[in-house]
Amino acid sequence: MLQVLRSSWALLLGMLLLMIGNGLQGTLLGVRGGIEGFSTFNMSIVMSAYFIGFLGGSRMTPELIRRVGHVRVFAALASFISAVLILYPVITEPVAWALGRVVIGFCFSGVYVAAESWLNNSATNENRGQALSLYMIVQMAGVVTAQGLLVLGDPSGYILFILSSVLVSISFAPILLSISPTPAFDTTKPMSLRELYHLSPLSCVGMFLLGGVFSAQFGMSAVYGSLAGMSLGEISMFVSTIYIGALLLQYPIGWISDRMDRRKLILLISLAGGVAAMLGYLFESNFSLLLAAVFIVGGMSNPLYALLIAYTNDFLEHEDMAAASGGLIFINGLGAILGPLSIGWIMGLLGSGGFFLFLALLMFSLTIYAAYRMTQRAATPIEETGSYTPVTPSASPVAVELAQEVFIETALEEESNALTNGEF
Repeated sequence: MLQVLRSSWALLLGMLLLMIGNGLQGTLLGVRGGIEGFSTFNMSIVMSAYFIGFLGGSRMTPELIRRVGHVRVFAALASFISAVLILYPVITEPVAWALGRVVIGFCFSGVYVAAESWLNNSATNENRGQALSLYMIVQMAGVVTAQGLLVLGDPSGYILFILSSVLVSISFAPILLSISPTPAFDTTKPMSLRELYHLSPLSCVGMFLLGGVFSAQFGMSAVYGSLAGMSLGEISMFVSTIYIGALLLQYPIGWISDRMDRRKLILLISLAGGVAAMLGYLFESNFSLLLAAVFIVGGMSNPLYALLIAYTNDFLEHEDMAAASGGLIFINGLGAILGPLSIGWIMGLLGSGGFFLFLALLMFSLTIYAAYRMTQRAATPIEETGSYTPVTPSASPVAVELAQEVFIETALEEESNALTNGEF
């Protein structure tokens, strides 16, 4: 771990600042939208726009990097991000915010692609898994830290938007000044969605549903807090708790997934997430119980992303894993675009409680489908499954491919050890 910090500290520091800036602007918009009197459905369109841009950026940025290089792409996208963050409080119109969120989503996606390719280039076969784990911890820590900054200023003013812009601008300094040389860049062409669905229907359906869950948490949790009448401090704690749960439960769930039928674990985790969401709906007036509910929802839903990728890998040859991950990311992105729109419509009809009802609906839907799939295919023997590798829904295709490299290297090492010990 120390070796990873020595070689990649500048990149990790930059990503920490970047995630603080991104996490702050996402929550801040949800609060400011309520102050400006935007309807819940208007805010759902604004939040959904981020994922439209993010999905587009993840598919277009690789070509931009190949044409003009990492540094130029970094600098250009950074300029757009800072500009949009400053314009948010100046032009307080839903259409303008939605367009800004498309730009922000595209730019952040591109920045992640470039930064994560640097991370992959700086890692070695021996420390790639540690580098990925540390990167995921930094991502979550940045989002959680951002929620604490929310209470430092008045969301109806300019200061917090300027702070977010400054954090994003500063984040590029350690990366651009300390990382050298720039890596060669290449990404794998995704597997066709038809072929991917044939290989693992559960993973495809699960990824689509999780896209809706994740986008609701990332985009609409602050909107929910405003609609529910929470104070600024309570909204900060509410959003933070989602990501704290995701961070703390990622590794225990990963450890369990390597020791049991992954479909059963998917079923149990989604069931627990659905039950927790229902408890959030029933005990909305009790803030302590509400925090406990979102801790479990965040802790169950986020690890499911990596779990579904690991489950898909159990049916693939090593050379097909990176291609399959590209298709899964695309499916997840489609669900993420539709998630805020759906939850905004439901909250407009049912009030703030629609937030938890929507989460419960998606999680219970995954539970039911996992139970159905268990009747359609025999379980893969545990000794034939690969290791779980942590990766979050906010990661770009490069980070997911990095996770796949870790997965493959671990699998090959286990096969080599088994041959050495005469187990084959």
